[in-house]
Amino acid sequence: MKNLESTVNFRHFLRVSAIALAAASATPVAAESVITAARMIDVESGRVVEHPAIFVGDDGRITSIADARTVRWGANVRHVDLGNRTLLPGLIDMHVHLDGVPEIGGYSGLQYTDRFWTVLAARNARAMLDAGFTTIRNVGSDDLNDVGLKQAIDAGYAVGPRIVPAAYSLGATGGHCDETFLPPSMYSPPPSIGNGPDELRARVREIRRMGAEVIKVCATGGVFSRNTEPGQQQLREEELRAVAEEAHMWGMRVAAHAHGADGIRAAIAAGIDTIEHASLVDEAGIRAAARRERPVWFSMDIFNTEYTQAEGARNGVMEDNLRKDREVAQIQRDNFRAAHRAGVRMVFGSDAGVMPHATAAGQFRVMVEYGMTPIEAIRSATVNAAQALGRERDVGAIAVGRYADIIAVDGDPLANIRELESVDAVVKGGVQIARDPAMSR
Repeated sequence: MKNLESTVNFRHFLRVSAIALAAASATPVAAESVITAARMIDVESGRVVEHPAIFVGDDGRITSIADARTVRWGANVRHVDLGNRTLLPGLIDMHVHLDGVPEIGGYSGLQYTDRFWTVLAARNARAMLDAGFTTIRNVGSDDLNDVGLKQAIDAGYAVGPRIVPAAYSLGATGGHCDETFLPPSMYSPPPSIGNGPDELRARVREIRRMGAEVIKVCATGGVFSRNTEPGQQQLREEELRAVAEEAHMWGMRVAAHAHGADGIRAAIAAGIDTIEHASLVDEAGIRAAARRERPVWFSMDIFNTEYTQAEGARNGVMEDNLRKDREVAQIQRDNFRAAHRAGVRMVFGSDAGVMPHATAAGQFRVMVEYGMTPIEAIRSATVNAAQALGRERDVGAIAVGRYADIIAVDGDPLANIRELESVDAVVKGGVQIARDPAMSR
């Protein structure tokens, strides 16, 4: 056993030494492919790197980064030349609903079968990948649509982004994550409804067993539910703490849907990892988020209201839902500015599904309008999001050891953030993704 241990350690030493020597001499280690372009944004430093050559191994991870003008690669290395473009890490959207479309609002969805939404999820996932989102966190779906789609993508049967699924959203009876649209005779509670700390702990375990990799819990009422108001707290702090403690014990992060100030403060105090929407956060909530030792991140969807107010009525969204959206929209945007100024950690979350998935990158413009610099907005969808997911070894930057998830744009997003609204090329795991012609229809 000792000899085996020595052999393993010696091999590890040789491998590490080889990588270090390669980095020092700007000569790449063996690679399956190399990706080149005119420039690259190092999102961690904010610097622009000229003429990058990004080498990728057979596992889809970056093995080294060199200067394309001074390095050479063998004929057996696949070359992905992205031309006179700017490279960035693949984008991460932390708040997505894949199994829905905004064009089918209110009660109009009742005309479709259950499996209709499963097919839609696959289409929407492809739209987000084509838009440059190589990782998405799906915070709540019906019938395990996000879990099943993740499995199909990972196994190579479908094309789409890396999915971090939440499966069903946890919530209180009669709350935002319960079924609030149907009459009592047709009511069938979702498998994620719980009341009291013990029931909610059990629901965390059940949802994890179903394939969830993050837990979504509804702390307050919402905009697109019936008989709930966004500011209304729906779970007590001790209930939220039970969810957070149970999830953390199992190595999972927790996202809390929380519009109202009381629910936001309770979620922060309970140890929740990300606060979704945070529309009506007050000064005390902002201070608590900015000062909390364990990181808490705000994911504020400040773009989608433009679509909802323009198209919602035509899509069948009920006036009561439109009324709630109108009431919180500007307050949420102003609070985004206030939270950013106060130093609250922020991640990109669009709530895609409320507006078309392909348009999610439109939120970058609004984030900059409300106080972020372009690099801060980009970091919210790259390094910040990766940290909030706990997956900074995999995604969020173009760096050695991470997946070669890369996007390319023609212009300079540091000068014009709207460049991200029209991504010109997408690479996932070192492989360039061909555009789906159906997405342009």
